[in-house]
Amino acid sequence: MADVQLSDAELADIHDFAVQLARDAGQMLLDGVIARMGAGGGGAMASVDKDSSVDIVTKADQDVEAFIHASISARYPSHHFIGEESYSAGSSKDYLLTSAPTWIVDPLDGTVNYTHLFPTWCVSIAFCVGSRPVIGAINAPFLSQLFSARGGHGAFLSTPSLGPKPVPLPLVRDPVPPLPASAPKGCVLGCEWGKDRRDTHEGNLWRKVESFVTLASELKGRGGKGGMVHGVRCLGSATLDLAYVALGGVDIWWEGGCWEWDVAAGVCILEEAGGLVTTANPPKHIERAPIEDAKLGSRLYLAIRPAGHSETETARQAQERVVREVWKRVHSLDYSRPGI
Repeated sequence: MADVQLSDAELADIHDFAVQLARDAGQMLLDGVIARMGAGGGGAMASVDKDSSVDIVTKADQDVEAFIHASISARYPSHHFIGEESYSAGSSKDYLLTSAPTWIVDPLDGTVNYTHLFPTWCVSIAFCVGSRPVIGAINAPFLSQLFSARGGHGAFLSTPSLGPKPVPLPLVRDPVPPLPASAPKGCVLGCEWGKDRRDTHEGNLWRKVESFVTLASELKGRGGKGGMVHGVRCLGSATLDLAYVALGGVDIWWEGGCWEWDVAAGVCILEEAGGLVTTANPPKHIERAPIEDAKLGSRLYLAIRPAGHSETETARQAQERVVREVWKRVHSLDYSRPGI
């Protein structure tokens, strides 16, 4: 199928619709939190395990996805739709994204956080053309933060704490700071434990923990591979991880196991902010391998924040340098799937 071309005016309309939809869906989730916190509401929320006890779904996930899907179908009936809950309900794990105009939605990213009333949960809505996200909207209503982007028009954060107008990303812009010359030393690392908790040597959990420790260890540790990052942050939401890389608060994000709805909106926002997203797994020849854009659905991601130029490097050169330094310190992860 030939790629569908949409005009800038059409994309602007879709962007505004996506942002409002994220607001409305976020309010639905926030109303659920308020009801639970109210008199007689109780603190617990019923959930059902999917693949493991840390991979859960609530009625809120399902209701909000149904609302988003119905709203999109009414406004854009020819567009395709991929939602986490409708996808997870099927038996196939095939890669479904094509070049057709497609919405990719996670109605509630950070479901475990939501059930525990931990604030980092959000609605994530992306619109893709030619198999790439060109519009992203992420609403974290408990934090009063809404991130959005449209291809070629930048990325923005809307939050009452910074005033009534959306603020361009990254937040530190005058100038955008370069990446540390000794990175990953001096960086904040974002990562997630993931849902694969099998306790097997050389399994994904083991490989992740070993990589986290190497990146956090003192420089002389781990056979000289210690990264000495400033800190390690686990938000429990891949979408918000990417949003905070776009914001500039997280320098490096390394993760495997995410599905396309976990990352599509965040990838759009980060790339529009000037960040880089490539594969998590180190290639055979780290110093010579090209650094290519990550493919949605690959389930393997390494993201680097927007950066300013330095006296010796362009922003892109610095980002690629940090990618290679991370690759030297991490294990390859195994998250295969049909169609990729």
